[in-house]
Amino acid sequence: MRILIVEDDIQIAEMLTEALTNRQYTVDVAQDGEAAWNWVEMTDFDLVLLDITLPKIDGIRFCQQLRDRNASIPVLMLTARDTIADKIIGLDAGADVYMVKPFDLEELMAQIRALLRRGGTTIRSKLCWGKLCLDPTTYEVMYGEQQLTLTRKEYSLLELLLANGRRVLSRPGIIDRLWSIDESPTEEAVKTHIRTLRQKLRNASAPDDLIETVHGLGYRMKQLD
Repeated sequence: MRILIVEDDIQIAEMLTEALTNRQYTVDVAQDGEAAWNWVEMTDFDLVLLDITLPKIDGIRFCQQLRDRNASIPVLMLTARDTIADKIIGLDAGADVYMVKPFDLEELMAQIRALLRRGGTTIRSKLCWGKLCLDPTTYEVMYGEQQLTLTRKEYSLLELLLANGRRVLSRPGIIDRLWSIDESPTEEAVKTHIRTLRQKLRNASAPDDLIETVHGLGYRMKQLD
């Protein structure tokens, strides 16, 4: 799932980015409303975390523009403005949730999960393919009785593959879902992560071709017997 943070306070943006990436979200950051608008015009996001006091286009105007074009993306306003009048203005502009800084991180994460469910993004309790199981609530990956130790990107890649099953995922499509534009990965990076993920699966006694290569197209999970 991809989240856009629109926040001009670098320290808060970095803290939110770290917290969200630790929970396996893909995160992009804009430090002003104009940059945020450019992001939403070229990328599909599952959620926007939005400050109100922003350079160029403020959060209220940004949210209004988003709703004026009938965008249904969930918006969580995260701001220091704490009066009832401010909250009413934010919600009337189109925000789904209005939270005041300073905030409790776990409450914020619970609000994000609730908005993603409400927005139609499926958050599964567990993804399994034969003996292979990934639990998004604990970030544990098991093959049979053996637990796999994966990097964040390997975990996200496996989660994406399991969620799509037999659907072929192209390398550009994988890059679009798992990397921010700032990271600028090459298709070779995808191949490297697939290779190391396969090796870790083999070390857990999984079949060599549990992740299939569909030549010229991309990758998918092997058909179960």
